[in-house]
Amino acid sequence: MILTDKKILEAINNGEIVIEPFRRDCLGTNSYDVHLGKFLARYKDQVLDAKKHNEIEHIEMPEEGYILYPGILYLGVTEEYTETHATVPFLEGKSSVGRLGIDIHATAGKGDVGFCNTWTLEISCTQPVRVYPGMPIGQLIYFRVEGDIENYYNRKKNAKYIERTVRPVESMMWKNTF
Repeated sequence: MILTDKKILEAINNGEIVIEPFRRDCLGTNSYDVHLGKFLARYKDQVLDAKKHNEIEHIEMPEEGYILYPGILYLGVTEEYTETHATVPFLEGKSSVGRLGIDIHATAGKGDVGFCNTWTLEISCTQPVRVYPGMPIGQLIYFRVEGDIENYYNRKKNAKYIERTVRPVESMMWKNTF
């Protein structure tokens, strides 16, 4: 079941959902709009290796924006820090962003119950496009879970993305055993 605006507010009031900063005007009928933070990142190497730590370089976007180019994976970050303690958050791009040819996530649109952080975005575009810090970039949709939870994300020993940050975080695939 997707939470409505009233249920999202109820969950915020009882601490099941945390959104910082929270802006009432960003609450939609059944979603919450999130914004692009001021930091982007790109991988330093042309060829990425799933078994090694692929380093990134951070870019601080100026107020006049930053041009994204096709064929480059950019990592972005939401301005909003979020926590979910009884719902599963899904991050989807806004249709206005998609109509500019921007995808905000390649595969990681679902969060886990217990995820507490900003969201790293996997941004790609179909043609050059200028983006701006603070622009609406996506929307969070919350699904109610059924049943007890044994393994909250923020309590897992092997959770790789729990350090609070305002910058995009590179892939931590290299920490897996395979």
